[in-house]
Amino acid sequence: MPAGGDVGRITEEGIARLRARIGIPEPHPVPPHYFAPNEDSFRHVAEAYGDDNPLWCDPGYAAASVWGGVIAPPAMVGGDSLIGEDEVPVVAPEHVDLMKGDPLRGVHLFYSASAREWWAPLRPGRRVARRNALVGVLEKQSEFASRAVHEWSAQVFREVDGPLLCGQYRLMIRTEREKAREKKKYDDVVVEPYDEAGIAAIDDQYAGEHPRGAEPRFWEDVEEGNALGPMAKGPLRVTDMICWHVGMGMGLYGVKALRLGWQQRQRMPRFFHRDELGIPDVLQRVHWDPAYARKTGNPTTYDYGRMRECWLVHLCTDWMGDDAWLWKLDCEFRVFNYVGDTQWLHGRVVRKYRADGDRPAVDVEIWAENQRGDITTPGTATILLPSRDDGPVRLPEPPGGATDLQQALDAVAARFERS
Repeated sequence: MPAGGDVGRITEEGIARLRARIGIPEPHPVPPHYFAPNEDSFRHVAEAYGDDNPLWCDPGYAAASVWGGVIAPPAMVGGDSLIGEDEVPVVAPEHVDLMKGDPLRGVHLFYSASAREWWAPLRPGRRVARRNALVGVLEKQSEFASRAVHEWSAQVFREVDGPLLCGQYRLMIRTEREKAREKKKYDDVVVEPYDEAGIAAIDDQYAGEHPRGAEPRFWEDVEEGNALGPMAKGPLRVTDMICWHVGMGMGLYGVKALRLGWQQRQRMPRFFHRDELGIPDVLQRVHWDPAYARKTGNPTTYDYGRMRECWLVHLCTDWMGDDAWLWKLDCEFRVFNYVGDTQWLHGRVVRKYRADGDRPAVDVEIWAENQRGDITTPGTATILLPSRDDGPVRLPEPPGGATDLQQALDAVAARFERS
């Protein structure tokens, strides 16, 4: 419980207790969906967000690439609960009391933004270790509430007995519920039906899309202002949500079927609500049940923010080609993407330079825009490109020169402390 019993309120005591948790590793809520992912796993994940690049799953094709074989799509390396066995399976005894409960219990929480970076490729059949910790607690002003807290958590991954692979950082924004409800942002949203011309325009776009693939995009050939995309994603269907779960699993909530679902309900009964037939079902059904989504104030069902992040990854990898390296990508989830919406992905090169002094790189602005003209997911990315003069890409170093996962977490936490 928050200090002083202020349930639903942001308090100085609650913020202080959260900050005391920074850097303390704790187990991930669910086990990895893939313990030793192989080419089939890579393909399932890529297809879940509509990516057909053979580099991720065709050994014959990938053998001719600069990587010498299949590598995992960036969306898989990290990806919340996709991979990673906990290096720290239980909270250390000296931290058990500190880590109990939510210091801001009852304060509204929503997933607002994500940042990721990749340091080395994941090869098929490798086991992966992970560490998880809170890394930043920042006070901010909110559009919908006078006071907000930004909680940044980090998950860092390495190949067991191998290189550090990646880090992913998740922003959860905390606002007091009463103030957060003052504005009803989505009351006027209408998803209009498509006519034949509208579907034909999307079909034409899909027909022209393909990964750049084996043709290198050399750094010397890129100029600031060059465009990425466009790329289409939609119209979003419940079918697409099903395909997402086929590859990505059920995520942080670990939703299960039948008797396993009953077992989950015994462990976390508050996650279940009864439907119109009196059947207990998971809160996650807002993503496939329009009536339930409307109970949350939305006009219909909607996607996961992580889907649009993966779509922006796809925009980058299709543009850059197989020989390049997606180093960093961050994005904000500003507007819901409803079933029936079409997202149009765009990007532009905004900076061409040598990162760390010797790595040919470009920074790009990227964004997803729906058919109503709303920019739903703005972001940025940094891509390392092969060079005619300097040769193949040189992989980036983990933050702070880290050689193990705890060092990586500490380096990431230090970044947020300076922000």
